[in-house]
Amino acid sequence: MPDPLVRPPTGADREALLRLMDGYIVDFYHSPRPPRERLEALADLLAEGREGTQLVAEVDGELVGFATLYFTWSTLRAERISILNDLYLDGAARGTGAAAALFQAARSLSRERGCAEMEWQTAADNHRAQAFYAKMGGERGDWVSYSIV
Repeated sequence: MPDPLVRPPTGADREALLRLMDGYIVDFYHSPRPPRERLEALADLLAEGREGTQLVAEVDGELVGFATLYFTWSTLRAERISILNDLYLDGAARGTGAAAALFQAARSLSRERGCAEMEWQTAADNHRAQAFYAKMGGERGDWVSYSIV
């Protein structure tokens, strides 16, 4: 597989990106499919680039993955930070270097946006992602994550 091109998505990428996002949500994490209009609204919000943004990985003219960054602030640091909320590749692109390319592009973008650090999290049973993040220089934190609906 040739080296991936990592770039911001364009309007022409919309359907392919929405398919990748659906694959990430439904096929990879086995979560319920969100309504199409909500997924489209999220893509629109990220395309604006204020609260967050996305990057895509393209190989031979096809999108093979995406990363999503959200921008926020750390009260403890009193600095702007980013959260790498998603880093996903379709099955054929895994193990090709595309994940590292997406990660490095997200890290660079985070720095360009003035973020002091980039945080990320993954599922406790996603050992592949945990090993990848450790390989990329990430340090496992001591914080415990909770969710509430």
